[in-house]
Amino acid sequence: MGPKVAKKQHSKPKPSKPAPAPSPNWPVLKPLLPASDLSLSAVVESQIVVVRNFWTGTLCKNYVSFLQGMPLITTPGKPKKGDALRVNDRYQVIDESFANNLWIETGLRELVCGTDQEEEDEETIMGKEERRNLWGGEPIGLNPSIRIYRYIKGQFFDCHYDESNVLTLNTKPTPTPAKTTWTLLLYLTSAANGCQGGETVFYPDDLPGKKSTIEKEVVVELETGMLLLHKHGNDCMLHEGREVMEGEKWVIRTDLCVKKEKSKFAD
Repeated sequence: MGPKVAKKQHSKPKPSKPAPAPSPNWPVLKPLLPASDLSLSAVVESQIVVVRNFWTGTLCKNYVSFLQGMPLITTPGKPKKGDALRVNDRYQVIDESFANNLWIETGLRELVCGTDQEEEDEETIMGKEERRNLWGGEPIGLNPSIRIYRYIKGQFFDCHYDESNVLTLNTKPTPTPAKTTWTLLLYLTSAANGCQGGETVFYPDDLPGKKSTIEKEVVVELETGMLLLHKHGNDCMLHEGREVMEGEKWVIRTDLCVKKEKSKFAD
């Protein structure tokens, strides 16, 4: 009997990466309140901040109507190992233009960074260095990864932490290395629109070696047009999106980006 001949192995073609989702033709960001009418309100000092009436009810209604026509995908019922159970419908797109408009046209940049006039005012609540400490560096924009979330009755996001990410923002005149430091959640619906439940709840941390910043749970109720910012990464607090009991919860999610400083140990 002759020698055995190994069967020829046919390599399977590698699956091609899916094409990035096209940028939607977003509705214009109007009407908005004047930036001078907006303010940052601390829920938990240096950890959770809200901006009420960041978007008007009319603008939120326009966006919900628009987003209802988008190709949302329901998350898998079984999460990956180590991930929290999340059941909702979502859409994600990389859209630098929309992220930039959300940063500049809404007055968010002035709220986060302050203005030149504030720097000259001795009665200003926060100086430039205090803002850098709060935000984890020099804020330069928003993460162009825009995520749309819809939670219907029975959907929720179990307890979890949000990670920090490193990216490059296409700032002018040259791109800038950046990292995300705070999660931004913009609520488009609330009880006023028939949404019951869905609150964002923060819990005391019980991880070894991590000091909790709160002694009991902090519940942030949904408010139409309210922006919720909370610190993430190593300083992220344990939190969840509670189950929606009635109606629909619509959220636009992105992240605050700060300039990534060069390591002092770099060559």
